[in-house]
Amino acid sequence: MKYLQKIGQFIIMLRDVFRRMTKASVLKDLIFKEINDLIIKSLGIVVFVSFFIGGVVTIQTALNLNNPLIPKSLIAFTARQSIILEFSPTFISIIMAGKVGSYITSSIGTMRVTEQIDALEVMGINAANYLIFPKIVAMLLYPFVIAISMFLGIMGAYIAGVMGGYIDSSQFLAGLQEDFIPYHLTYAFIKTFFFALILATIPSYHGYYMKGGALEVGQASTTSFVWTSVVLIIANYLLTQLLLS
Repeated sequence: MKYLQKIGQFIIMLRDVFRRMTKASVLKDLIFKEINDLIIKSLGIVVFVSFFIGGVVTIQTALNLNNPLIPKSLIAFTARQSIILEFSPTFISIIMAGKVGSYITSSIGTMRVTEQIDALEVMGINAANYLIFPKIVAMLLYPFVIAISMFLGIMGAYIAGVMGGYIDSSQFLAGLQEDFIPYHLTYAFIKTFFFALILATIPSYHGYYMKGGALEVGQASTTSFVWTSVVLIIANYLLTQLLLS
């Protein structure tokens, strides 16, 4: 019953987000602020992790492909498939659940603790729309972050493979183009769109309905990260079954 109650609260929150919209001029400023906080400020960690993980994937693949009958181009093929299908959409989203999710939960939770949300409601402002709607709109730009992650992951794979002497540049480029299926990119970006909605709404829920003081804000952020990660993994499985099977 406890979980059913939480699911009901989540649905009510989503309904309230799209009811009684805040003035467009106010929302515009809020959306640009959220784009800066949630998207632009997250690029640093995404760039760093994507580049080096791409390199690690290449090195590990090269070290395990020691059969002379297996073409070296398979190293680039494996790196490309790993980065596009799973690493960039899913692994980066788990990292973002920690960075972006914790920020969303703590910022909204702090407003709940300090009664700022109550003050908004007293002034006749729809607090759910004012606080959560700009975050949802900002996270719709999340697929661009994943596109950057894919590019830098493949670049890291190329540099690690070629500079490390595991594969020639021509072999890497040949493997990168081998059996490429454009639909895999479509699948990755569809998945990323749903992940963006999860990253915006579940942490918002944990912040919006939290109770207590400063200690509970930290606990809510931890709980938010755990549940966001769980839902991301389940959604990843379901979307993969629907889109690739």
